[in-house]
Amino acid sequence: MTTLYLVRHGETKDNIAMIMQGQRQGELAPTGIAQIQELAASLSAIPFDAIISSDLQRAYDSAKILADQRNMSVVTTPLLRERDWGDFTGRYIFDLKGLPFPDNVEKMDDLLNRAQSFIEWVKTNYPNQTVLAVGHGIINKAIQAVHYGKLPREILKMSNAEYRILTL
Repeated sequence: MTTLYLVRHGETKDNIAMIMQGQRQGELAPTGIAQIQELAASLSAIPFDAIISSDLQRAYDSAKILADQRNMSVVTTPLLRERDWGDFTGRYIFDLKGLPFPDNVEKMDDLLNRAQSFIEWVKTNYPNQTVLAVGHGIINKAIQAVHYGKLPREILKMSNAEYRILTL
């Protein structure tokens, strides 16, 4: 059985500006760095076998802070990328309220399939290990929804630098 600590990256400059980040690289804000440093301290007693991250910069930078505390490396995977918001990417979130999704927004079924693929990838590559994985708000919701057999809307939103533990 694999234990997965699923983490959302620290707060970013785009989070503060209310910009739809999607698959933009993103940059941690000073508060986001502090959030992840606090998380590193609170998880210091947990012996992780691996630290995994989305390949987007904001998640990788968060994972790197957590890994550096332990003298570990970070493995990246695009499976943990945030939902692709297509033409909504980079726009002010409140300007999007009530607008129909553009055709190039990643479909929920595709996101859930990617979440399932991530779970299978972790179970295959890290059997019976304790893994810390840094992702993003919506992909993390999708991973939990698949794991628990629920709809994404039934999963509570994760705050920046929050973690949830899943037993795979």
